[in-house]
Amino acid sequence: MDTTHDVFNQPAPLVGYNLFETNRPLRDALKFNAPNLQTAGLHELGETIGSAEMQTHARLANVNGPQLHTHDRFGRRIDAVEFHPSYHALMKAAVGAGLHGTPWGGTNPAAHVERAAGFMLFTELEASILCPISMTYAATPALRSNAAVYADWGAKLSSLSYDPALKSFKDKPGVTMGMGMTEKQGGSDVRANTTRAVRVGSDAWGERYEITGHKWFFSAPMCDAFLVLAQAPAGLTCFFLPRVLPEWMADGASNNVHNAIRIQRLKDKLGNKANASSEVEFLGASAWLVGEEGRGIPQILEMGTMTRLDCALGTSGLMRQALSLALNHTAQRQAFGKSLIDQPLMKNVLADLALESEAATALAIRLARAFDHPHAEHERLMARILTPVAKFWICKRGSHFAQEAMECLGGNGYVEEGGEGVMARVYREMPLNSIWEGAGNIMALDLLRGLRKGDAAAALAHELAPVRGQHVALDRLIDALPSRIDLLASETEARRLAQDVALAVQGALLAQTSPPAVVGAFCASRLGGDWGQAFGTLGAGTDFDSILQRAMPR
Repeated sequence: MDTTHDVFNQPAPLVGYNLFETNRPLRDALKFNAPNLQTAGLHELGETIGSAEMQTHARLANVNGPQLHTHDRFGRRIDAVEFHPSYHALMKAAVGAGLHGTPWGGTNPAAHVERAAGFMLFTELEASILCPISMTYAATPALRSNAAVYADWGAKLSSLSYDPALKSFKDKPGVTMGMGMTEKQGGSDVRANTTRAVRVGSDAWGERYEITGHKWFFSAPMCDAFLVLAQAPAGLTCFFLPRVLPEWMADGASNNVHNAIRIQRLKDKLGNKANASSEVEFLGASAWLVGEEGRGIPQILEMGTMTRLDCALGTSGLMRQALSLALNHTAQRQAFGKSLIDQPLMKNVLADLALESEAATALAIRLARAFDHPHAEHERLMARILTPVAKFWICKRGSHFAQEAMECLGGNGYVEEGGEGVMARVYREMPLNSIWEGAGNIMALDLLRGLRKGDAAAALAHELAPVRGQHVALDRLIDALPSRIDLLASETEARRLAQDVALAVQGALLAQTSPPAVVGAFCASRLGGDWGQAFGTLGAGTDFDSILQRAMPR
């Protein structure tokens, strides 16, 4: 057979490795925030999701996206979403690892930190299936406001069993939950919602209403139940809305009578392809009161805090994945007589990305620690401040990060094929976490509200105090932060304030968890000004080799 050329100088795919064991920044962040945490489960998860089998599932779940079937072949309305078997394999793995509900069903004092680490690791494999995982995690504590519903559903929401069938919760070993908050006319301004709730009586689950209206973003429609917002007589209110009605409403016909939820269409999104996001209408759908009438905003804020944590965790995981792909490629690819990773400019770019990734990991895990100590005043205040800060800054950096990491692979990174095709998937996924659950402006404004309450500013100063004297640029920012909070505490400059708080906390965390090469380079560049406007502009005195050795995925 005639041949025109040999194929060589092509890197081997990044597969068959333990994502946890090779992630030194994550392991160090865990030691700092949860020193007594037993990590055997994370080691096992890291091994599983680094396998070729699971990477294949991730690819197939994305190229074979969900399909909406509004009717069966006989013309009956079914409103069902069909998924590729690989989607269910991924969901089974995520649920089996407890990423959806472990903190609510056990006694581990570092449950949120452990779950956060697992969530980040799984994001490196496949991010979009984590949407229903995250919403189940966030909705569960809010559901406690309806004790009767929680008594029936609580244990199944934290079960490690995954059952995708559309049937009564009583016939399932485990369940998932989604949310329906935003409408066409309002977006983040949920007070503009027009969906109506009319009380029709009470039963075993409490006060029952009929919901009529729509939701513009309804994720994920295959879940077993949803928390939705609707206008009741007393104002915007939170409701529990199941896909399948309870048996006492089945009129003796069946235990699987579907609620009046009509799925209009699935969203055709830039990324997040394996997950189904939908538009729906409610035609007198049955729902039960959660909390008090008119108290829907506080309920959604409580849930939003949890999902915003997951946005920061998810983007941190995507950063680590993009960095690992770039390091794997450049360590094997030869150009101009030596490996790409040994070229001075490429070394600068990769080290800069490694700093950004490690700082994101440190901040995200620190935020998770606050949720493990909700009754400690300092941790409560840090959760209030760091949730919008981490969501804003980490997610805002994600898209720029992914573009630079993709460039390290050249044209190979831009194709949707093979092992390096994962980079294109990461790039398309990156903007989502910045938009979802409140975009940048919403987060910056939320930080202002947090700083105006109680002793939040004092708590931030206490958080930063242990690292004084470790780097002159860090000391300078910490000293200036109180006045900057006063000067920048306006809506116009709220983003700049969120950036400053994020960088100060990241610098402080790295000073306590990372080696000198990382701390020095981060503080000199991000805080000291020895940095340009693009990745790869670290000063010539940076210890590039030490930073890259720490970041390598193998």
